Amino acid sequence: MAKFLHRIVWVIMAAPAIYLALVWNKLPGQVALHFDWSGKPDRFGSKNELLTTCIILTAVSPVLYLILSNIYRIDPKKYAAENKNRLRSLAFALAVFMSAILCLIIYSSAKGNISINTGVFLAAAGLLFALIGNYMHNIKPNYFAGFRLPWTLENEENWRRTHALAGKLWFGGGLLIALLCLLLPAKTAMVVFIAIMITITAIPIVFSYRLYREQKKTKTDN
Repeated sequence: MAKFLHRIVWVIMAAPAIYLALVWNKLPGQVALHFDWSGKPDRFGSKNELLTTCIILTAVSPVLYLILSNIYRIDPKKYAAENKNRLRSLAFALAVFMSAILCLIIYSSAKGNISINTGVFLAAAGLLFALIGNYMHNIKPNYFAGFRLPWTLENEENWRRTHALAGKLWFGGGLLIALLCLLLPAKTAMVVFIAIMITITAIPIVFSYRLYREQKKTKTDN
């Protein structure tokens, strides 16, 4: 499965450029290049600017993919190689997300600068976080992915328990984001998105630190 994803990811990352080439002649002279929190275009520019943006993001996507897929090679942690397929899967998900967003922007421009549904965008981000959470509980100690805190990096039990909790929170929180952001108005959805992200990030950090203090106290008492 990992090899299959590695092969098709290049097609997915190239999709925005291919799509832009197909609709290029249909694009108006001025196209939407930025959208506000409600998904409405708030900055316009020439379609050449859109082309430049597409080129930059299309170039950035494979760079990020290659970095995430190979970062384990320079990680000094002894379990780093075990993260290879997990990091590659996460890199694949990120590439799909970036390509989808860019295709959505191109679609908006081709259809006459229509608004982008903020709820759909946030819901997609929520699903991405849920996917990350699904892999988080299995990720081994490393210096590049996960909750890389001083006390998680120095203690494998702390890392394991922190990421077991974080994986559940990110999976559940991501699904909750996806559901609520599709149902709520754009402004409310943004507030909910930020609140849930802060919560599912802060809880594992606090849990990890408290566990570190407990472990430290136990060693001192012994």
